[in-house]
Amino acid sequence: MNSFTTLTALAASLPEAQIDTDVIFPARFLLLPGKAGLGSKLFSERRAQGGFVLDTPPWDKAQIMVTGPDFGTGSSRENAVWALADFGIRCVIGPGIGEIFHANCFRNGILPIILAGAPLARVQAEAEGARAVTIDLPAQHIRLSDGSEITFDIEPHRKRALVEGLDEIGVILKDELAAIEAFEARHRRANPWLFLDDGQLACFDDIGDKP
Repeated sequence: MNSFTTLTALAASLPEAQIDTDVIFPARFLLLPGKAGLGSKLFSERRAQGGFVLDTPPWDKAQIMVTGPDFGTGSSRENAVWALADFGIRCVIGPGIGEIFHANCFRNGILPIILAGAPLARVQAEAEGARAVTIDLPAQHIRLSDGSEITFDIEPHRKRALVEGLDEIGVILKDELAAIEAFEARHRRANPWLFLDDGQLACFDDIGDKP
């Protein structure tokens, strides 16, 4: 997973409420294999109507989205986040983000920021004016084009995972690798009959034929 520290980019404005995951990534594309190329299906039905913000220069190069309330609600499909990431979106800012969608963002290197009221309106104005903003995750602030800053909250463990580019498994391996290796060594000593000569666990067929 790509790490996230600072990002300076244009933001695309999509302020309407309750844009669910079926709008972000329509269900008919769920059978597509892998993650690569899913960005071409992002907001497919909206883009087919023409004039969609992510197809309109300069926002076709946006890496930030400023959304309305309840963005990413509905189905739990992670494909919606995969499509955003494949398109190049690295940050989503809005007053409310679907709970599962919010968690999936962190698993895929996208920073979701909950922001409302006047601070959100200021970021929205920057987006609509095509002025780049800077997201500084270590400092937890958004720097606007006039140099002013807006702070945001994030849980420390999620901040760390994004900054270091780690998903849940990556965090466990980094923090607990010595304990895992010690357990595996104890397990091998206590149950040698479970292992083949190369140290791999034997399957039932392997051990079933032994006398």
